[in-house]
Amino acid sequence: MSTGSDSILDAFLYETNTLLEQLDSIVLAAEQQNDISQDDINTIFRIMHTIKGSSAMMEYNSLMTIAHHAEDLFAIIREKGMDVVPQGLRPELFDVLFQTIDFFRQELERVENDQPLTENIDTLYQKINTLMEQIRSGGQAQPQLESSAPSAGTNSNHFPHGLQIFFDEGCGMESLRAYMLVCSIRDICSEEDFTYEPQGVENDSSTSEQIVESGFFLYFRKSEDRDAAIHAVTASGSVRSYQAIDQAEPQPEAKPEPAAQPAAQPAVQSAGTQPAAQPTAQSAPAASVAPAASAAPAPAKPAPAKPAPAKSAPAAKSEGSPHHKESLISVNLSKLDELAAVVGEIVITESMVTSSPELKGLKLDAFTKSARQLRKLTDELQDVSMSLRMVPVSGTFQKMNRIVRDMCKKLGKQARLTLVGEDTEVDKTIVDSISDPIMHIVRNSMDHGIEETPQQRVDAGKDPVGEIVLSARHTGSEVIIEIKDDGQGVNYDGVLNKAIRNGLAQPDVEYSHKEILNFLMAPGFSTNTQVTEFSGRGVGMDVVKRNVEEVGGTVSITSEPGVGMTTTLKIPLTMAIMDGMEVSVGKSIFTIPIHNIRQSFKISDEDLIRDAAGGEMFKCMGSFYPVIRMRDLYHMEGGVTQIKDGILIWLEAGEHSYCLFVDELLGEQQVVVKPLPSFLNRFNIKASGIAGCTILGDGNISIILDVSNLHTYAKA
Repeated sequence: MSTGSDSILDAFLYETNTLLEQLDSIVLAAEQQNDISQDDINTIFRIMHTIKGSSAMMEYNSLMTIAHHAEDLFAIIREKGMDVVPQGLRPELFDVLFQTIDFFRQELERVENDQPLTENIDTLYQKINTLMEQIRSGGQAQPQLESSAPSAGTNSNHFPHGLQIFFDEGCGMESLRAYMLVCSIRDICSEEDFTYEPQGVENDSSTSEQIVESGFFLYFRKSEDRDAAIHAVTASGSVRSYQAIDQAEPQPEAKPEPAAQPAAQPAVQSAGTQPAAQPTAQSAPAASVAPAASAAPAPAKPAPAKPAPAKSAPAAKSEGSPHHKESLISVNLSKLDELAAVVGEIVITESMVTSSPELKGLKLDAFTKSARQLRKLTDELQDVSMSLRMVPVSGTFQKMNRIVRDMCKKLGKQARLTLVGEDTEVDKTIVDSISDPIMHIVRNSMDHGIEETPQQRVDAGKDPVGEIVLSARHTGSEVIIEIKDDGQGVNYDGVLNKAIRNGLAQPDVEYSHKEILNFLMAPGFSTNTQVTEFSGRGVGMDVVKRNVEEVGGTVSITSEPGVGMTTTLKIPLTMAIMDGMEVSVGKSIFTIPIHNIRQSFKISDEDLIRDAAGGEMFKCMGSFYPVIRMRDLYHMEGGVTQIKDGILIWLEAGEHSYCLFVDELLGEQQVVVKPLPSFLNRFNIKASGIAGCTILGDGNISIILDVSNLHTYAKA
């Protein structure tokens, strides 16, 4: 039972998040044009309608309420076009839309974390309401509705046909729910033909108590309008009961009796019987008390049959430009993980079969041919399974547009974001892991990099509008992501002085620019002197470095004062299967990621240089690189000790570049990365330069080296 509920919730979260990403892109592009096309207006309306419906199904009332009101707003714009929104109101329209998107995301985050949803949505609700009233009045502040609508108490003879409505007990926000009914009824009849009590529900939350006590009253000039309004009432997601009232009778003040609510009757059934009940409503008020949305949870039961009202979103997005139709299906990431694990086992088993010691010396032509075909099919299966996990970085990149837009407004700066290589594909797990690091770097570029005012940039001979370039590209087995800004660059003296004050650097030591930039990624390091919304808390680049290294990547920074700063992330395409070089030290076998290997050498003792501390160095292409001997580092028995008997491998990972001495190269092989047993974590294995392990074709285990941490471990 719980599995079904979880699947419905997963579908809701996935579809709603997808819609919000689409909505964010539409509004960002529209704000730049200060206009919304008719196609995009229709898309926004459908998105709000979908979120309203799916939120009502899940009984997320705050989401449903805001989505419903935003839908009402775009119903006006959709009917009359964007011309109905005066130019002076358009910035406010875009701001309200962004606030609505942020609200939706905040609520979804609460749902994901199993936290209660926000109950007080009055502020955002009133902003949408005020904007709607201004649009209706052509941009002018419209008088409060209660001053123009006839009072039911003083004009009861003009509005003889009434409805008394009670909302679900304890549902909260009764005044807003009442106003939602008013907005729905405006679509049914004109404002001159109905009124309501209490007045002011659109901007006075204190009316909620009165509504709880006595109900919410709607009054109509014509009985047919009242009958049509009953459908809007029964369609509401929170109405417990209603009662038809004719003004010839005294207005009832008592709450409806609980016996009038058949709890087991589903809402869909009561709505279906509504037409037959309408004549009774006019002649016999007591008989017209009918359950409305009290049974609203009932439609949630068949919801799996249509858990994706958001499925219309991709079609909406394509209205502007035709493209080939694709058949898509959403798959849980855990199932892809299981598939990758099974494929990995197949790769290992195939290697074990074809490399079996029992086959040595045998001439088996048919077996060799079959084994070759099996290897071909295994490689194809592996490629397909890996491609299923690959997703473009465009989703993560597009989110940065919003970061830049919001920070420009809040910091008073002018900047634009340029995206390059959005279609570059990376493993889904890695894309999720690098989203936060990229966000931190973009925020740093906006906060620290881009100059405070356009005039400062003009004085420096630059374009008054700053630019941040976010790019991605493939290089074999890894993807390189660069975040580059044309701002003021890093103040090396300022960073060094802060590092000295923090005890990270010594005042009497000369540091290179590269070493100074590395201080930026130290835990708790910040160049801001005061805490702001965006920085100054010491949380930033150290988080970037840690998150990127957790997925096997590296971070490097370059900067030129007055020109700008570039942060480069080197990320493996996938963490599941990698190309590695097998090397041996004694009887042990190690795997080194191919993308970390620059070159290998056979050298003699005369080619080594010793530094003042006794360490060994090797000169290559005009630079000196430290030499690390695997045998000595891990205190291993066996293995060669003479340089001329082994081989030297030049490795590079981020800012680390050094040479590793091993016995011999065994050859290149595609390996399946296996995590080490969890009980080894207490020995801090990862910090010792070990990233994991893999099973070789002969059944032996090979340790996979972490090239970056290996260098750090050797220096410690």
